[in-house]
Amino acid sequence: MNLDMVMQELESLGKERTKKIYQSNGAQEPLFGVATGQMKPIFKKIKHNQPLAEELYATGNYDAMYFAGVIADPKVMSEADFDRWIDKAYFYMISDYVVAVTLAETDIGQAVADKWIQSGEELKMSAGWSCYCWMLGNRPDRAFSKEKIANMLELVKDTIHDAPERTKHAMNQFIYTVGISYLPLHEKAVEIAQEVGQVEVNRHTGKSKFLNAADTIQKAIAKNQLGFKRKYVRC
Repeated sequence: MNLDMVMQELESLGKERTKKIYQSNGAQEPLFGVATGQMKPIFKKIKHNQPLAEELYATGNYDAMYFAGVIADPKVMSEADFDRWIDKAYFYMISDYVVAVTLAETDIGQAVADKWIQSGEELKMSAGWSCYCWMLGNRPDRAFSKEKIANMLELVKDTIHDAPERTKHAMNQFIYTVGISYLPLHEKAVEIAQEVGQVEVNRHTGKSKFLNAADTIQKAIAKNQLGFKRKYVRC
């Protein structure tokens, strides 16, 4: 399948209701409103195809950009490629669920995520923290430096309440993910979550949302999810 064929198929799967949901979360035109589950049959036809993924991502169409992440081949993507992708990610559903997810399947994931976390730019920081969440929830604990993750928890504790709004979400999720999926620092993550307490996030709708990693960690423990690791990063 070429670019035109994929775009036509995506457009045929678009639903107005789904489109409005995406727009309420920050998606902008152009987009079709394709439910992610409906992309799986197209993926089965194409499998991983980096040249086509690049063409799709460059369209600026949200559904095409999302599908680009589905068919991307992370093994052939360079740091420059990921920097280019994150620069075109205009809202969190692209930065955190397309770019960060794809980066999480690479050997350069930690290095690139570290750079983005230090960037001071909201969506880069969000993608960096999110990438760690995807990696921690998939890779064995031994793949990470305990000291490094502990220092990152301290950084979250010290900066989360003053961080950009979307970055707060990803940082809060980082505390939760360490608490559930990285057993060497479970207790420290619980302590940090309690110290951080409730995190207020101002949404573009004008209403605040309140996050509490301590509560979500306890709920996950109650469901016997401690030590959870997903088999794959991308579905």
